[in-house]
Amino acid sequence: MLSETEINRVLVVTAHPDDVDFAAAGSIARFTDRGTEVTYCLVTDGDAGGFDRELDNGGMAELRRSEQLNAAKAVGVSDVRFLGYPDGTVTQSLGLRRDITRVIRQVRPDLVITHTPERNYAFIAPSHPDHRAVGGATLDAVYPDARNPYTFPELLGEGLDPWTVREVWLNGGQTPDHHVDITATIDRKILALRAHASQVGHLKDAENFVRGRFAQIAAAAGLGPDRYAEAFQRVPTA
Repeated sequence: MLSETEINRVLVVTAHPDDVDFAAAGSIARFTDRGTEVTYCLVTDGDAGGFDRELDNGGMAELRRSEQLNAAKAVGVSDVRFLGYPDGTVTQSLGLRRDITRVIRQVRPDLVITHTPERNYAFIAPSHPDHRAVGGATLDAVYPDARNPYTFPELLGEGLDPWTVREVWLNGGQTPDHHVDITATIDRKILALRAHASQVGHLKDAENFVRGRFAQIAAAAGLGPDRYAEAFQRVPTA
């Protein structure tokens, strides 16, 4: 498993705007505070989400892209990329694997963070079909696609040489085995989530909900009272 000092570049691949902030913004803030380069890759623009029925899909997509850019700034991330797939209909396709492989070869990360491709029967929210499709496609892109020069040879023509990601962190699963203490960065996680007004603006007490949720995770991890944590499953891939 990678140590913190071995992680110089991180790529986060998610289905929708706000996914990274709910799952990992506290951990991302820890990375950027140490000078780690972090890139976000969002497969969709989130055009099928939100509560403002006056916006059409194009208007919602533009709004959610803007919200994600502002949320990224709150945790020190400036490199945010959108693949433009339609929200709600993502499948684990060969084309999606190729597009994620392209970003991996461009960014050349030590660590990739993405969704678990498995359904969580204890807590259904992370099991959106887009999440599971993106998680599965990302794992396929990490292994074997990104490291195999014979997979997607057109990427070699773009000057993108193979790259081996050394580790993946999966979020949203039932069996996390790695907990990151985000007590020092919980306020910035909440600030990032507040940027997604189209998603959380209707909640009366979003901050206490977030604090309660991630305090529970910390307690389950044995970190003690008054602590907050994010949970992942670590997958060695090198």
